Amino acid sequence: MLGVTRAMDFAARRHSTQRRKGLKAEPYINHLTEVALLLAEATDGADPALVMAGLLHDTLEDTVTTRAELVEAFGDDVASLVAAVTDDKELLRDQRKRRQVESAPGKSPRARMLKIADKIANLRSLTESPPLGWSARKRHEYAVWAREVVAACGPTNELLERLFADIADRIT
Repeated sequence: MLGVTRAMDFAARRHSTQRRKGLKAEPYINHLTEVALLLAEATDGADPALVMAGLLHDTLEDTVTTRAELVEAFGDDVASLVAAVTDDKELLRDQRKRRQVESAPGKSPRARMLKIADKIANLRSLTESPPLGWSARKRHEYAVWAREVVAACGPTNELLERLFADIADRIT
């Protein structure tokens, strides 16, 4: 419990100036806590390290946080999960998207769960508060790509797969 609370505090501080791109411009921490909650529900609370990784999953990609900092603060297991779902920002957007599909099958089951939970939260955000300037077509294309990523994850967790299918069906 203490580790999860520390991860929440760390994530909130590292993402304190970030907002979601949607019309509501929600604090970014809302996305991170939603991903963590999905993972807690999917594991019945039995995997606190995975929940911590859910809270921290965008720190390497979107903040000045290093993997070494995550290892020191939360251990190698959490840091490895975060690193496993972190995009290489040096690649072009289309390359990053393609790499997510291509690399998904080789990830650990827990990293695939994290990836699916992130996609669920992103699709929910698309339906509730789409990014400014995103047409219905662009939202549909994102959902189609998210389906490719989740399909590439293969059977991982029935609850997450059902929640993903439910939200993806509303968009595609």
